[in-house]
Amino acid sequence: MGHIRVRKETGKLYFDFQYQKTRCREQTLLDDTPENRSKLNVAMKRIDAEITLGTFDYEKYFPGSKNAEKFEAKAKTQVQNKSAQGQEQLAEKSTPLFEEFAETWFSEMKIQWRTTYIEAVTINLNKHILPVFRDKEVGCIRKADILAFRSELAKVTNPKGKTIAPATINKIMVPLRMILNEAANRFDFSSPYAGIKSLSVPRTDVSPFSIEEVRLILQKVRPDFKNYFLLRFFTGMRTSEINGLTWKNVDFDRMQILVRQAYVAGEFVYTKNDGSFRSIDMSKLVYDALKEQLEVTGKGEMVFCNTVGKPLYHKNVSERVWYPLLRHLGLERRTPYQTRHTAATLWLASGESPEWIARQMGHTTTEMLFRVYSRYVPNLTRKDGSAMERLLLQQFEPAKKTELEVSEND
Repeated sequence: MGHIRVRKETGKLYFDFQYQKTRCREQTLLDDTPENRSKLNVAMKRIDAEITLGTFDYEKYFPGSKNAEKFEAKAKTQVQNKSAQGQEQLAEKSTPLFEEFAETWFSEMKIQWRTTYIEAVTINLNKHILPVFRDKEVGCIRKADILAFRSELAKVTNPKGKTIAPATINKIMVPLRMILNEAANRFDFSSPYAGIKSLSVPRTDVSPFSIEEVRLILQKVRPDFKNYFLLRFFTGMRTSEINGLTWKNVDFDRMQILVRQAYVAGEFVYTKNDGSFRSIDMSKLVYDALKEQLEVTGKGEMVFCNTVGKPLYHKNVSERVWYPLLRHLGLERRTPYQTRHTAATLWLASGESPEWIARQMGHTTTEMLFRVYSRYVPNLTRKDGSAMERLLLQQFEPAKKTELEVSEND
């Protein structure tokens, strides 16, 4: 806190205060009178307040003062030092180019991916992402850059003139999101991808076969593929799972099919996820079909194979067997994957436990069953609500009939 003092030699008043850890004395031409002291005390209080708030301007109160010049020079030096420090920090925070970091990220991540996923990420990086972000520092990419990139993807058309589907755009964006989020963690900046949600994707409608259609297909399909499609309809196995099924994973004693691998892009890989690693209980129909198939391919490794004992190629099966059969029977064109959906709806329609069905399908919960398949169940079994109606009839109709008989007797 400053004070107003008087010089004995001249009798003039002066300011005496601390500023930036320096004692300052500023002389006035005012004589030591009660009125002058009162004026200067008011000014001193104002100076103290501004020093406390950090708004004090020395030159404003004491123009031409040597102290004002000294503090002004000191302030300039501090500004220059801060600027230099900011530049040093900026230099320290400089980040690698996107292409450089993407290469590092890719080499670290691919060890945990399937070959097919590695190929997909490679295509998305080289075809879509790197041409746009290659020469930008990862720390300089902004949210607006990402949204502009996604917007441009939506304008791209294929040779047939169709634009990229939202689901495909979301898949292209996944590596970009992973790279930027990882860079943000490593180089300590806020990820520009924060708050960007995936595009809404229309829900894919499933189209299972009715039990009558299943019977018709199994009656008319090529004999060498009857057991193959019977298993697909009544086990719910994915294409890659049944094409990768080996005899060592068929347990006739326990009547179980052990799903332990899949055949994808010409190689055996781990199942789609941990839930897909499962045991499927055989029905008598499936058991008999596998016993019959054992007579055909039992000397080899694969349960279903081509003429040289190699796993079936899914496109050949689809184009040479499946789709021609549907056309011949006059049935709606549906992918072979609908056989899996058919298994789920038939199990539900027959009254099997949802938990058991989820395990057979390789789902970790029953959520998908109720979300995707439940609406097909009434169509496959009975009118919705008929079970409750039967209960009401059983419980209330006898009593109603008795009341009516008593009334007639009266």
